[in-house]
Amino acid sequence: MENVLEKQLLKVAETIEQKLDQEIQKLDELDLDSIENIREHRLQQMKKMIKQKEEWMAKGHGEYEELSDEKSFFEKSKLSPNMVLHFYKDGSTRCKIVDHHLKILCAQHLETRFVKLNVTRFPFLTERMKIRVIPTIVSIVDSISKDFIVGFTELGNCDDFSTEMLEWRLARSQVIDYKGDLLNPPDVVKNNRTMLLEKNKKIRGYVGNDDSDGLDSD
Repeated sequence: MENVLEKQLLKVAETIEQKLDQEIQKLDELDLDSIENIREHRLQQMKKMIKQKEEWMAKGHGEYEELSDEKSFFEKSKLSPNMVLHFYKDGSTRCKIVDHHLKILCAQHLETRFVKLNVTRFPFLTERMKIRVIPTIVSIVDSISKDFIVGFTELGNCDDFSTEMLEWRLARSQVIDYKGDLLNPPDVVKNNRTMLLEKNKKIRGYVGNDDSDGLDSD
């Protein structure tokens, strides 16, 4: 069994080494013109990215904004096809928790507009989107309501979920750009790692504390 495992590991190592050799060879074969072309292409990409961010910020992206009426919502939606809407009501502790996380995320995801709407001032939208539970977060993608996060059930069913957890959940609706793992919620992964570390500590502590009886040597 050990020999089979060693052979498999050796095969994986050889494959990685071959890929590295191929990449090194490609770099060695690049002439000055090719390197300059790559540099120019990268520079153009950066300029385009900066211009796009400036356009988003000019539209009001990057700020967590409260809309005053339904007319303002339709005006903003024409400018921003991708939006995150937080339906809230005054005096709700959980709505304040959502506010905290969305203020952070709006600055990290300029590609999307983040807004909050008081249900008492948005009766038409509240009814049209069938908002029954507060807080509810709606993801608008290409000007279509695509996803609803109702309460905190999908965020770990607790009040102390992380900003990363909400970010992950929004990413599943494709309303924001996300480079993380969409299959595994970050808070669950973090908790599993913590539990594993605690388990390892207990095991090491148990092994290090040898209270077993020894054999008497007469």
